[in-house]
Amino acid sequence: QVQLVESGGGLVQAGGSLGVSCVASGRTFSSYAMGWFRQAPGKEREFVAAISRSGGSTIYGDSVKGRFTISRDSAKNTVYLHMHSLKPEDTAVYYCAAAAPRYSISARDASYDYWGQGTRVTVSS
Repeated sequence: QVQLVESGGGLVQAGGSLGVSCVASGRTFSSYAMGWFRQAPGKEREFVAAISRSGGSTIYGDSVKGRFTISRDSAKNTVYLHMHSLKPEDTAVYYCAAAAPRYSISARDASYDYWGQGTRVTVSS
């Protein structure tokens, strides 16, 4: 089992920056590729970013590419999402997730076995 707890969400103005983090507990953090997803009101869950077990590979959703950065710190069992040039359409609940062991990295939510409770990010115009 892996428990994931996100933090760092909040209210920010358009064009601003915000970071969210996710602390993992339970089984070895470095065994899991990690991902961030988001869900806006009335919309389906959307892939944001993912990072491989080693941190050497990252992928991003098209809507955030060039603006968001995912990273991980295995010593702290933490994965981060740094968000820049935020837009009102980035408003959503952001979830971190740990992938099933057979996936080295994935943009598909079906690849993820464990999910956090989410942290809300609101971008005002």
